[in-house]
Amino acid sequence: MRIHHLNCGTCCPAGGALFDGSSAGARAHLVCHCLLIESAAGLVLVDTGYGTRDVARPRQRLAEFFIELCNPQLRGEETARAQVIARGFDPADVRHIVLTHLDFDHAGGIEDFPNAAVHLLSREREVADARAGGAFVGRRRYRPQQWDEAENWRLYPAGGGEPWFGFDAVRQLEGLPPELLLVPLAGHSWGHAGVAIQEDDGQWLLHAGDAYFFRGEVGSEAYHCPPGLRGYQKLMEVDRSARLANQRRLRRLSLDHAGEVRMFCAHDAVEFELLAGQDGPVF
Repeated sequence: MRIHHLNCGTCCPAGGALFDGSSAGARAHLVCHCLLIESAAGLVLVDTGYGTRDVARPRQRLAEFFIELCNPQLRGEETARAQVIARGFDPADVRHIVLTHLDFDHAGGIEDFPNAAVHLLSREREVADARAGGAFVGRRRYRPQQWDEAENWRLYPAGGGEPWFGFDAVRQLEGLPPELLLVPLAGHSWGHAGVAIQEDDGQWLLHAGDAYFFRGEVGSEAYHCPPGLRGYQKLMEVDRSARLANQRRLRRLSLDHAGEVRMFCAHDAVEFELLAGQDGPVF
């Protein structure tokens, strides 16, 4: 398998380094880190970021609250569809989309790939359909207009499954090779999951989605996260104890299995640039 790292949505919220830990100006710089995987089952996307319809009609597709808070730049060239084409592929050849969760900045491009099966934990779809997940945030984080035309859903229960590095209920995905796994990581949302991919050299890559937001939350015994991101995580969480417990487990995984598993989250620009640098041009 070949893995391409894509930024499918730059966001520039107010706060600078207080939000992202490194920006010198008044605005922070966050990404929507997605993956494009060349596999024997066809092209696979892990998350989609913002889609072409979000770029064209943001006020109809996205909640005003999050447009003001996150300040998404919504560039056509950053959509997954545009980046698939830029790499010489046909968007019709994207056969699978594996989602960490259905938040507006992770699922906006689903309808750009009508031939794709959409893989997700069933609990996430149930809560999204009910617009649950917090009285205020729940009505805004899920945008059904981003996926209401998708027909081929592959939904997986959170129970059962197999163990993976101490994580339970890990699911193999229907129609995909066994090297791709869905790892339940509830807390940010009820059906949130990570996506694990075993590379050709045997090492695992773990897309942790929004289970953490900043590189300083893993990889060290000492925890560090800028106050802006700490506040955003609290705003978006549905179960604090589950979120923090899973974050601690990821931190432990990053230390105990550093040579076997490399993890990254969805929005840290430094993590993205390090990984995308191995994959040619950075978008």
